Amino acid sequence: MNTSPNTHPTDSPGSPGNNARTMTALRFEAPHRVALARVPRPAAPGPDGVTVRTSLVGLCGTDLELFHGTASYLRDGRAGYPLVPGHEWCGTVAEVGSEVTEFTPGDRVVGQTMVHCGLCRMCRRSRRALCERLTEVGLYGRQGAAAEYVGLPERALSRVPDEVPDREAVLVEPAVTVVGGLDRARCRLDDRVAVIGTGTIGLLAVQLASRLAESVDAVGIDPAGRELARRCGARRVLTPEQAQAGRGHYSLVVEASGAASAFGLGLDLLEPGGRLALIGVAGAPAEGFVPGDLTLRGLEVIGVQHGLDHYDRTLRLFRDGVLAAEPLIATVLPPAEGPDAFRLLAAGRSGPPKILLDFGHDGSRTGTDIGTDIGTDIGADIGTGTGNSSGPADPQHPTLQGGTT
Repeated sequence: MNTSPNTHPTDSPGSPGNNARTMTALRFEAPHRVALARVPRPAAPGPDGVTVRTSLVGLCGTDLELFHGTASYLRDGRAGYPLVPGHEWCGTVAEVGSEVTEFTPGDRVVGQTMVHCGLCRMCRRSRRALCERLTEVGLYGRQGAAAEYVGLPERALSRVPDEVPDREAVLVEPAVTVVGGLDRARCRLDDRVAVIGTGTIGLLAVQLASRLAESVDAVGIDPAGRELARRCGARRVLTPEQAQAGRGHYSLVVEASGAASAFGLGLDLLEPGGRLALIGVAGAPAEGFVPGDLTLRGLEVIGVQHGLDHYDRTLRLFRDGVLAAEPLIATVLPPAEGPDAFRLLAAGRSGPPKILLDFGHDGSRTGTDIGTDIGTDIGADIGTGTGNSSGPADPQHPTLQGGTT
């Protein structure tokens, strides 16, 4: 039996049981099936708890894997259907517990995806992302934020500066992985950087590396994605074939596509002694990889799990204009069109990678026109689709354009 908090019995929309104890949420009912549903509101917060009214929720490649039923959390039993997703989000504090000191109702916040216990061996060693009792919002162990309300402990929230609008705050979660990744990879002023992938993670990596390094080039298969990378600060934008001409040129490569083939490309691009930061999550073996190459060329491979320690720092980067969300946002949709948002993600598209859901306001979409006629068949079965997407159309075979978020 699945005991995830996402699996409480619920009323269907419009049923007589709907009342103040329930709320609207976007919910995966089964693979390829997503619907609006009435689910229980978070219980009154405990002493250190905070209930947040959700404003915006970002959809990413991990959500698409949950939609397809291929996510590792489903395969290993940590998660199951029905499941409320949503791990990229921002909102406003609605209620606080008796021992909460950092937040009051009305404060704008972003939530950390990874919620650590603070007591286990890893937490005591300051390795919170490897917590032995870790839960992740909208992935396993905790209801996601694709709902009117979400509840979290105080320690899992960060205050949003007044200067940072919601449309930027909602991208803090993917951005912390970039900030943490470039920090772990020791990106510095004399680095020549290549970023593989022009999805959300790749474009954020280009933005930050363009401020930290001597130069940054972007590698991707989508022409619109490459142009976005140029707008985000890339010196040059290259196809994978063009990038091969620069073998041995870069001191740091950031792999942000999640494509298994990009691992070998990243190694090829490195100069002797170079560093490869792996942010994209490839679901297939890297063909042709010879471990001895790492030894003989003195290469360093860095696996970047998350940037749990970098939320406040990342918020300041958005406040100061180092990171910018607007070039990445394709559209903002109301929750009623959430199922159609997954149709768009699954079918694939070109250009700005991020689709947002607005749980804070009613109304029609805003932002860049994505050129797709969006229907209203709420809860319908949705096919997997094909094509180049900002996230992987097939999560097992992502493209060099997208990333895992």
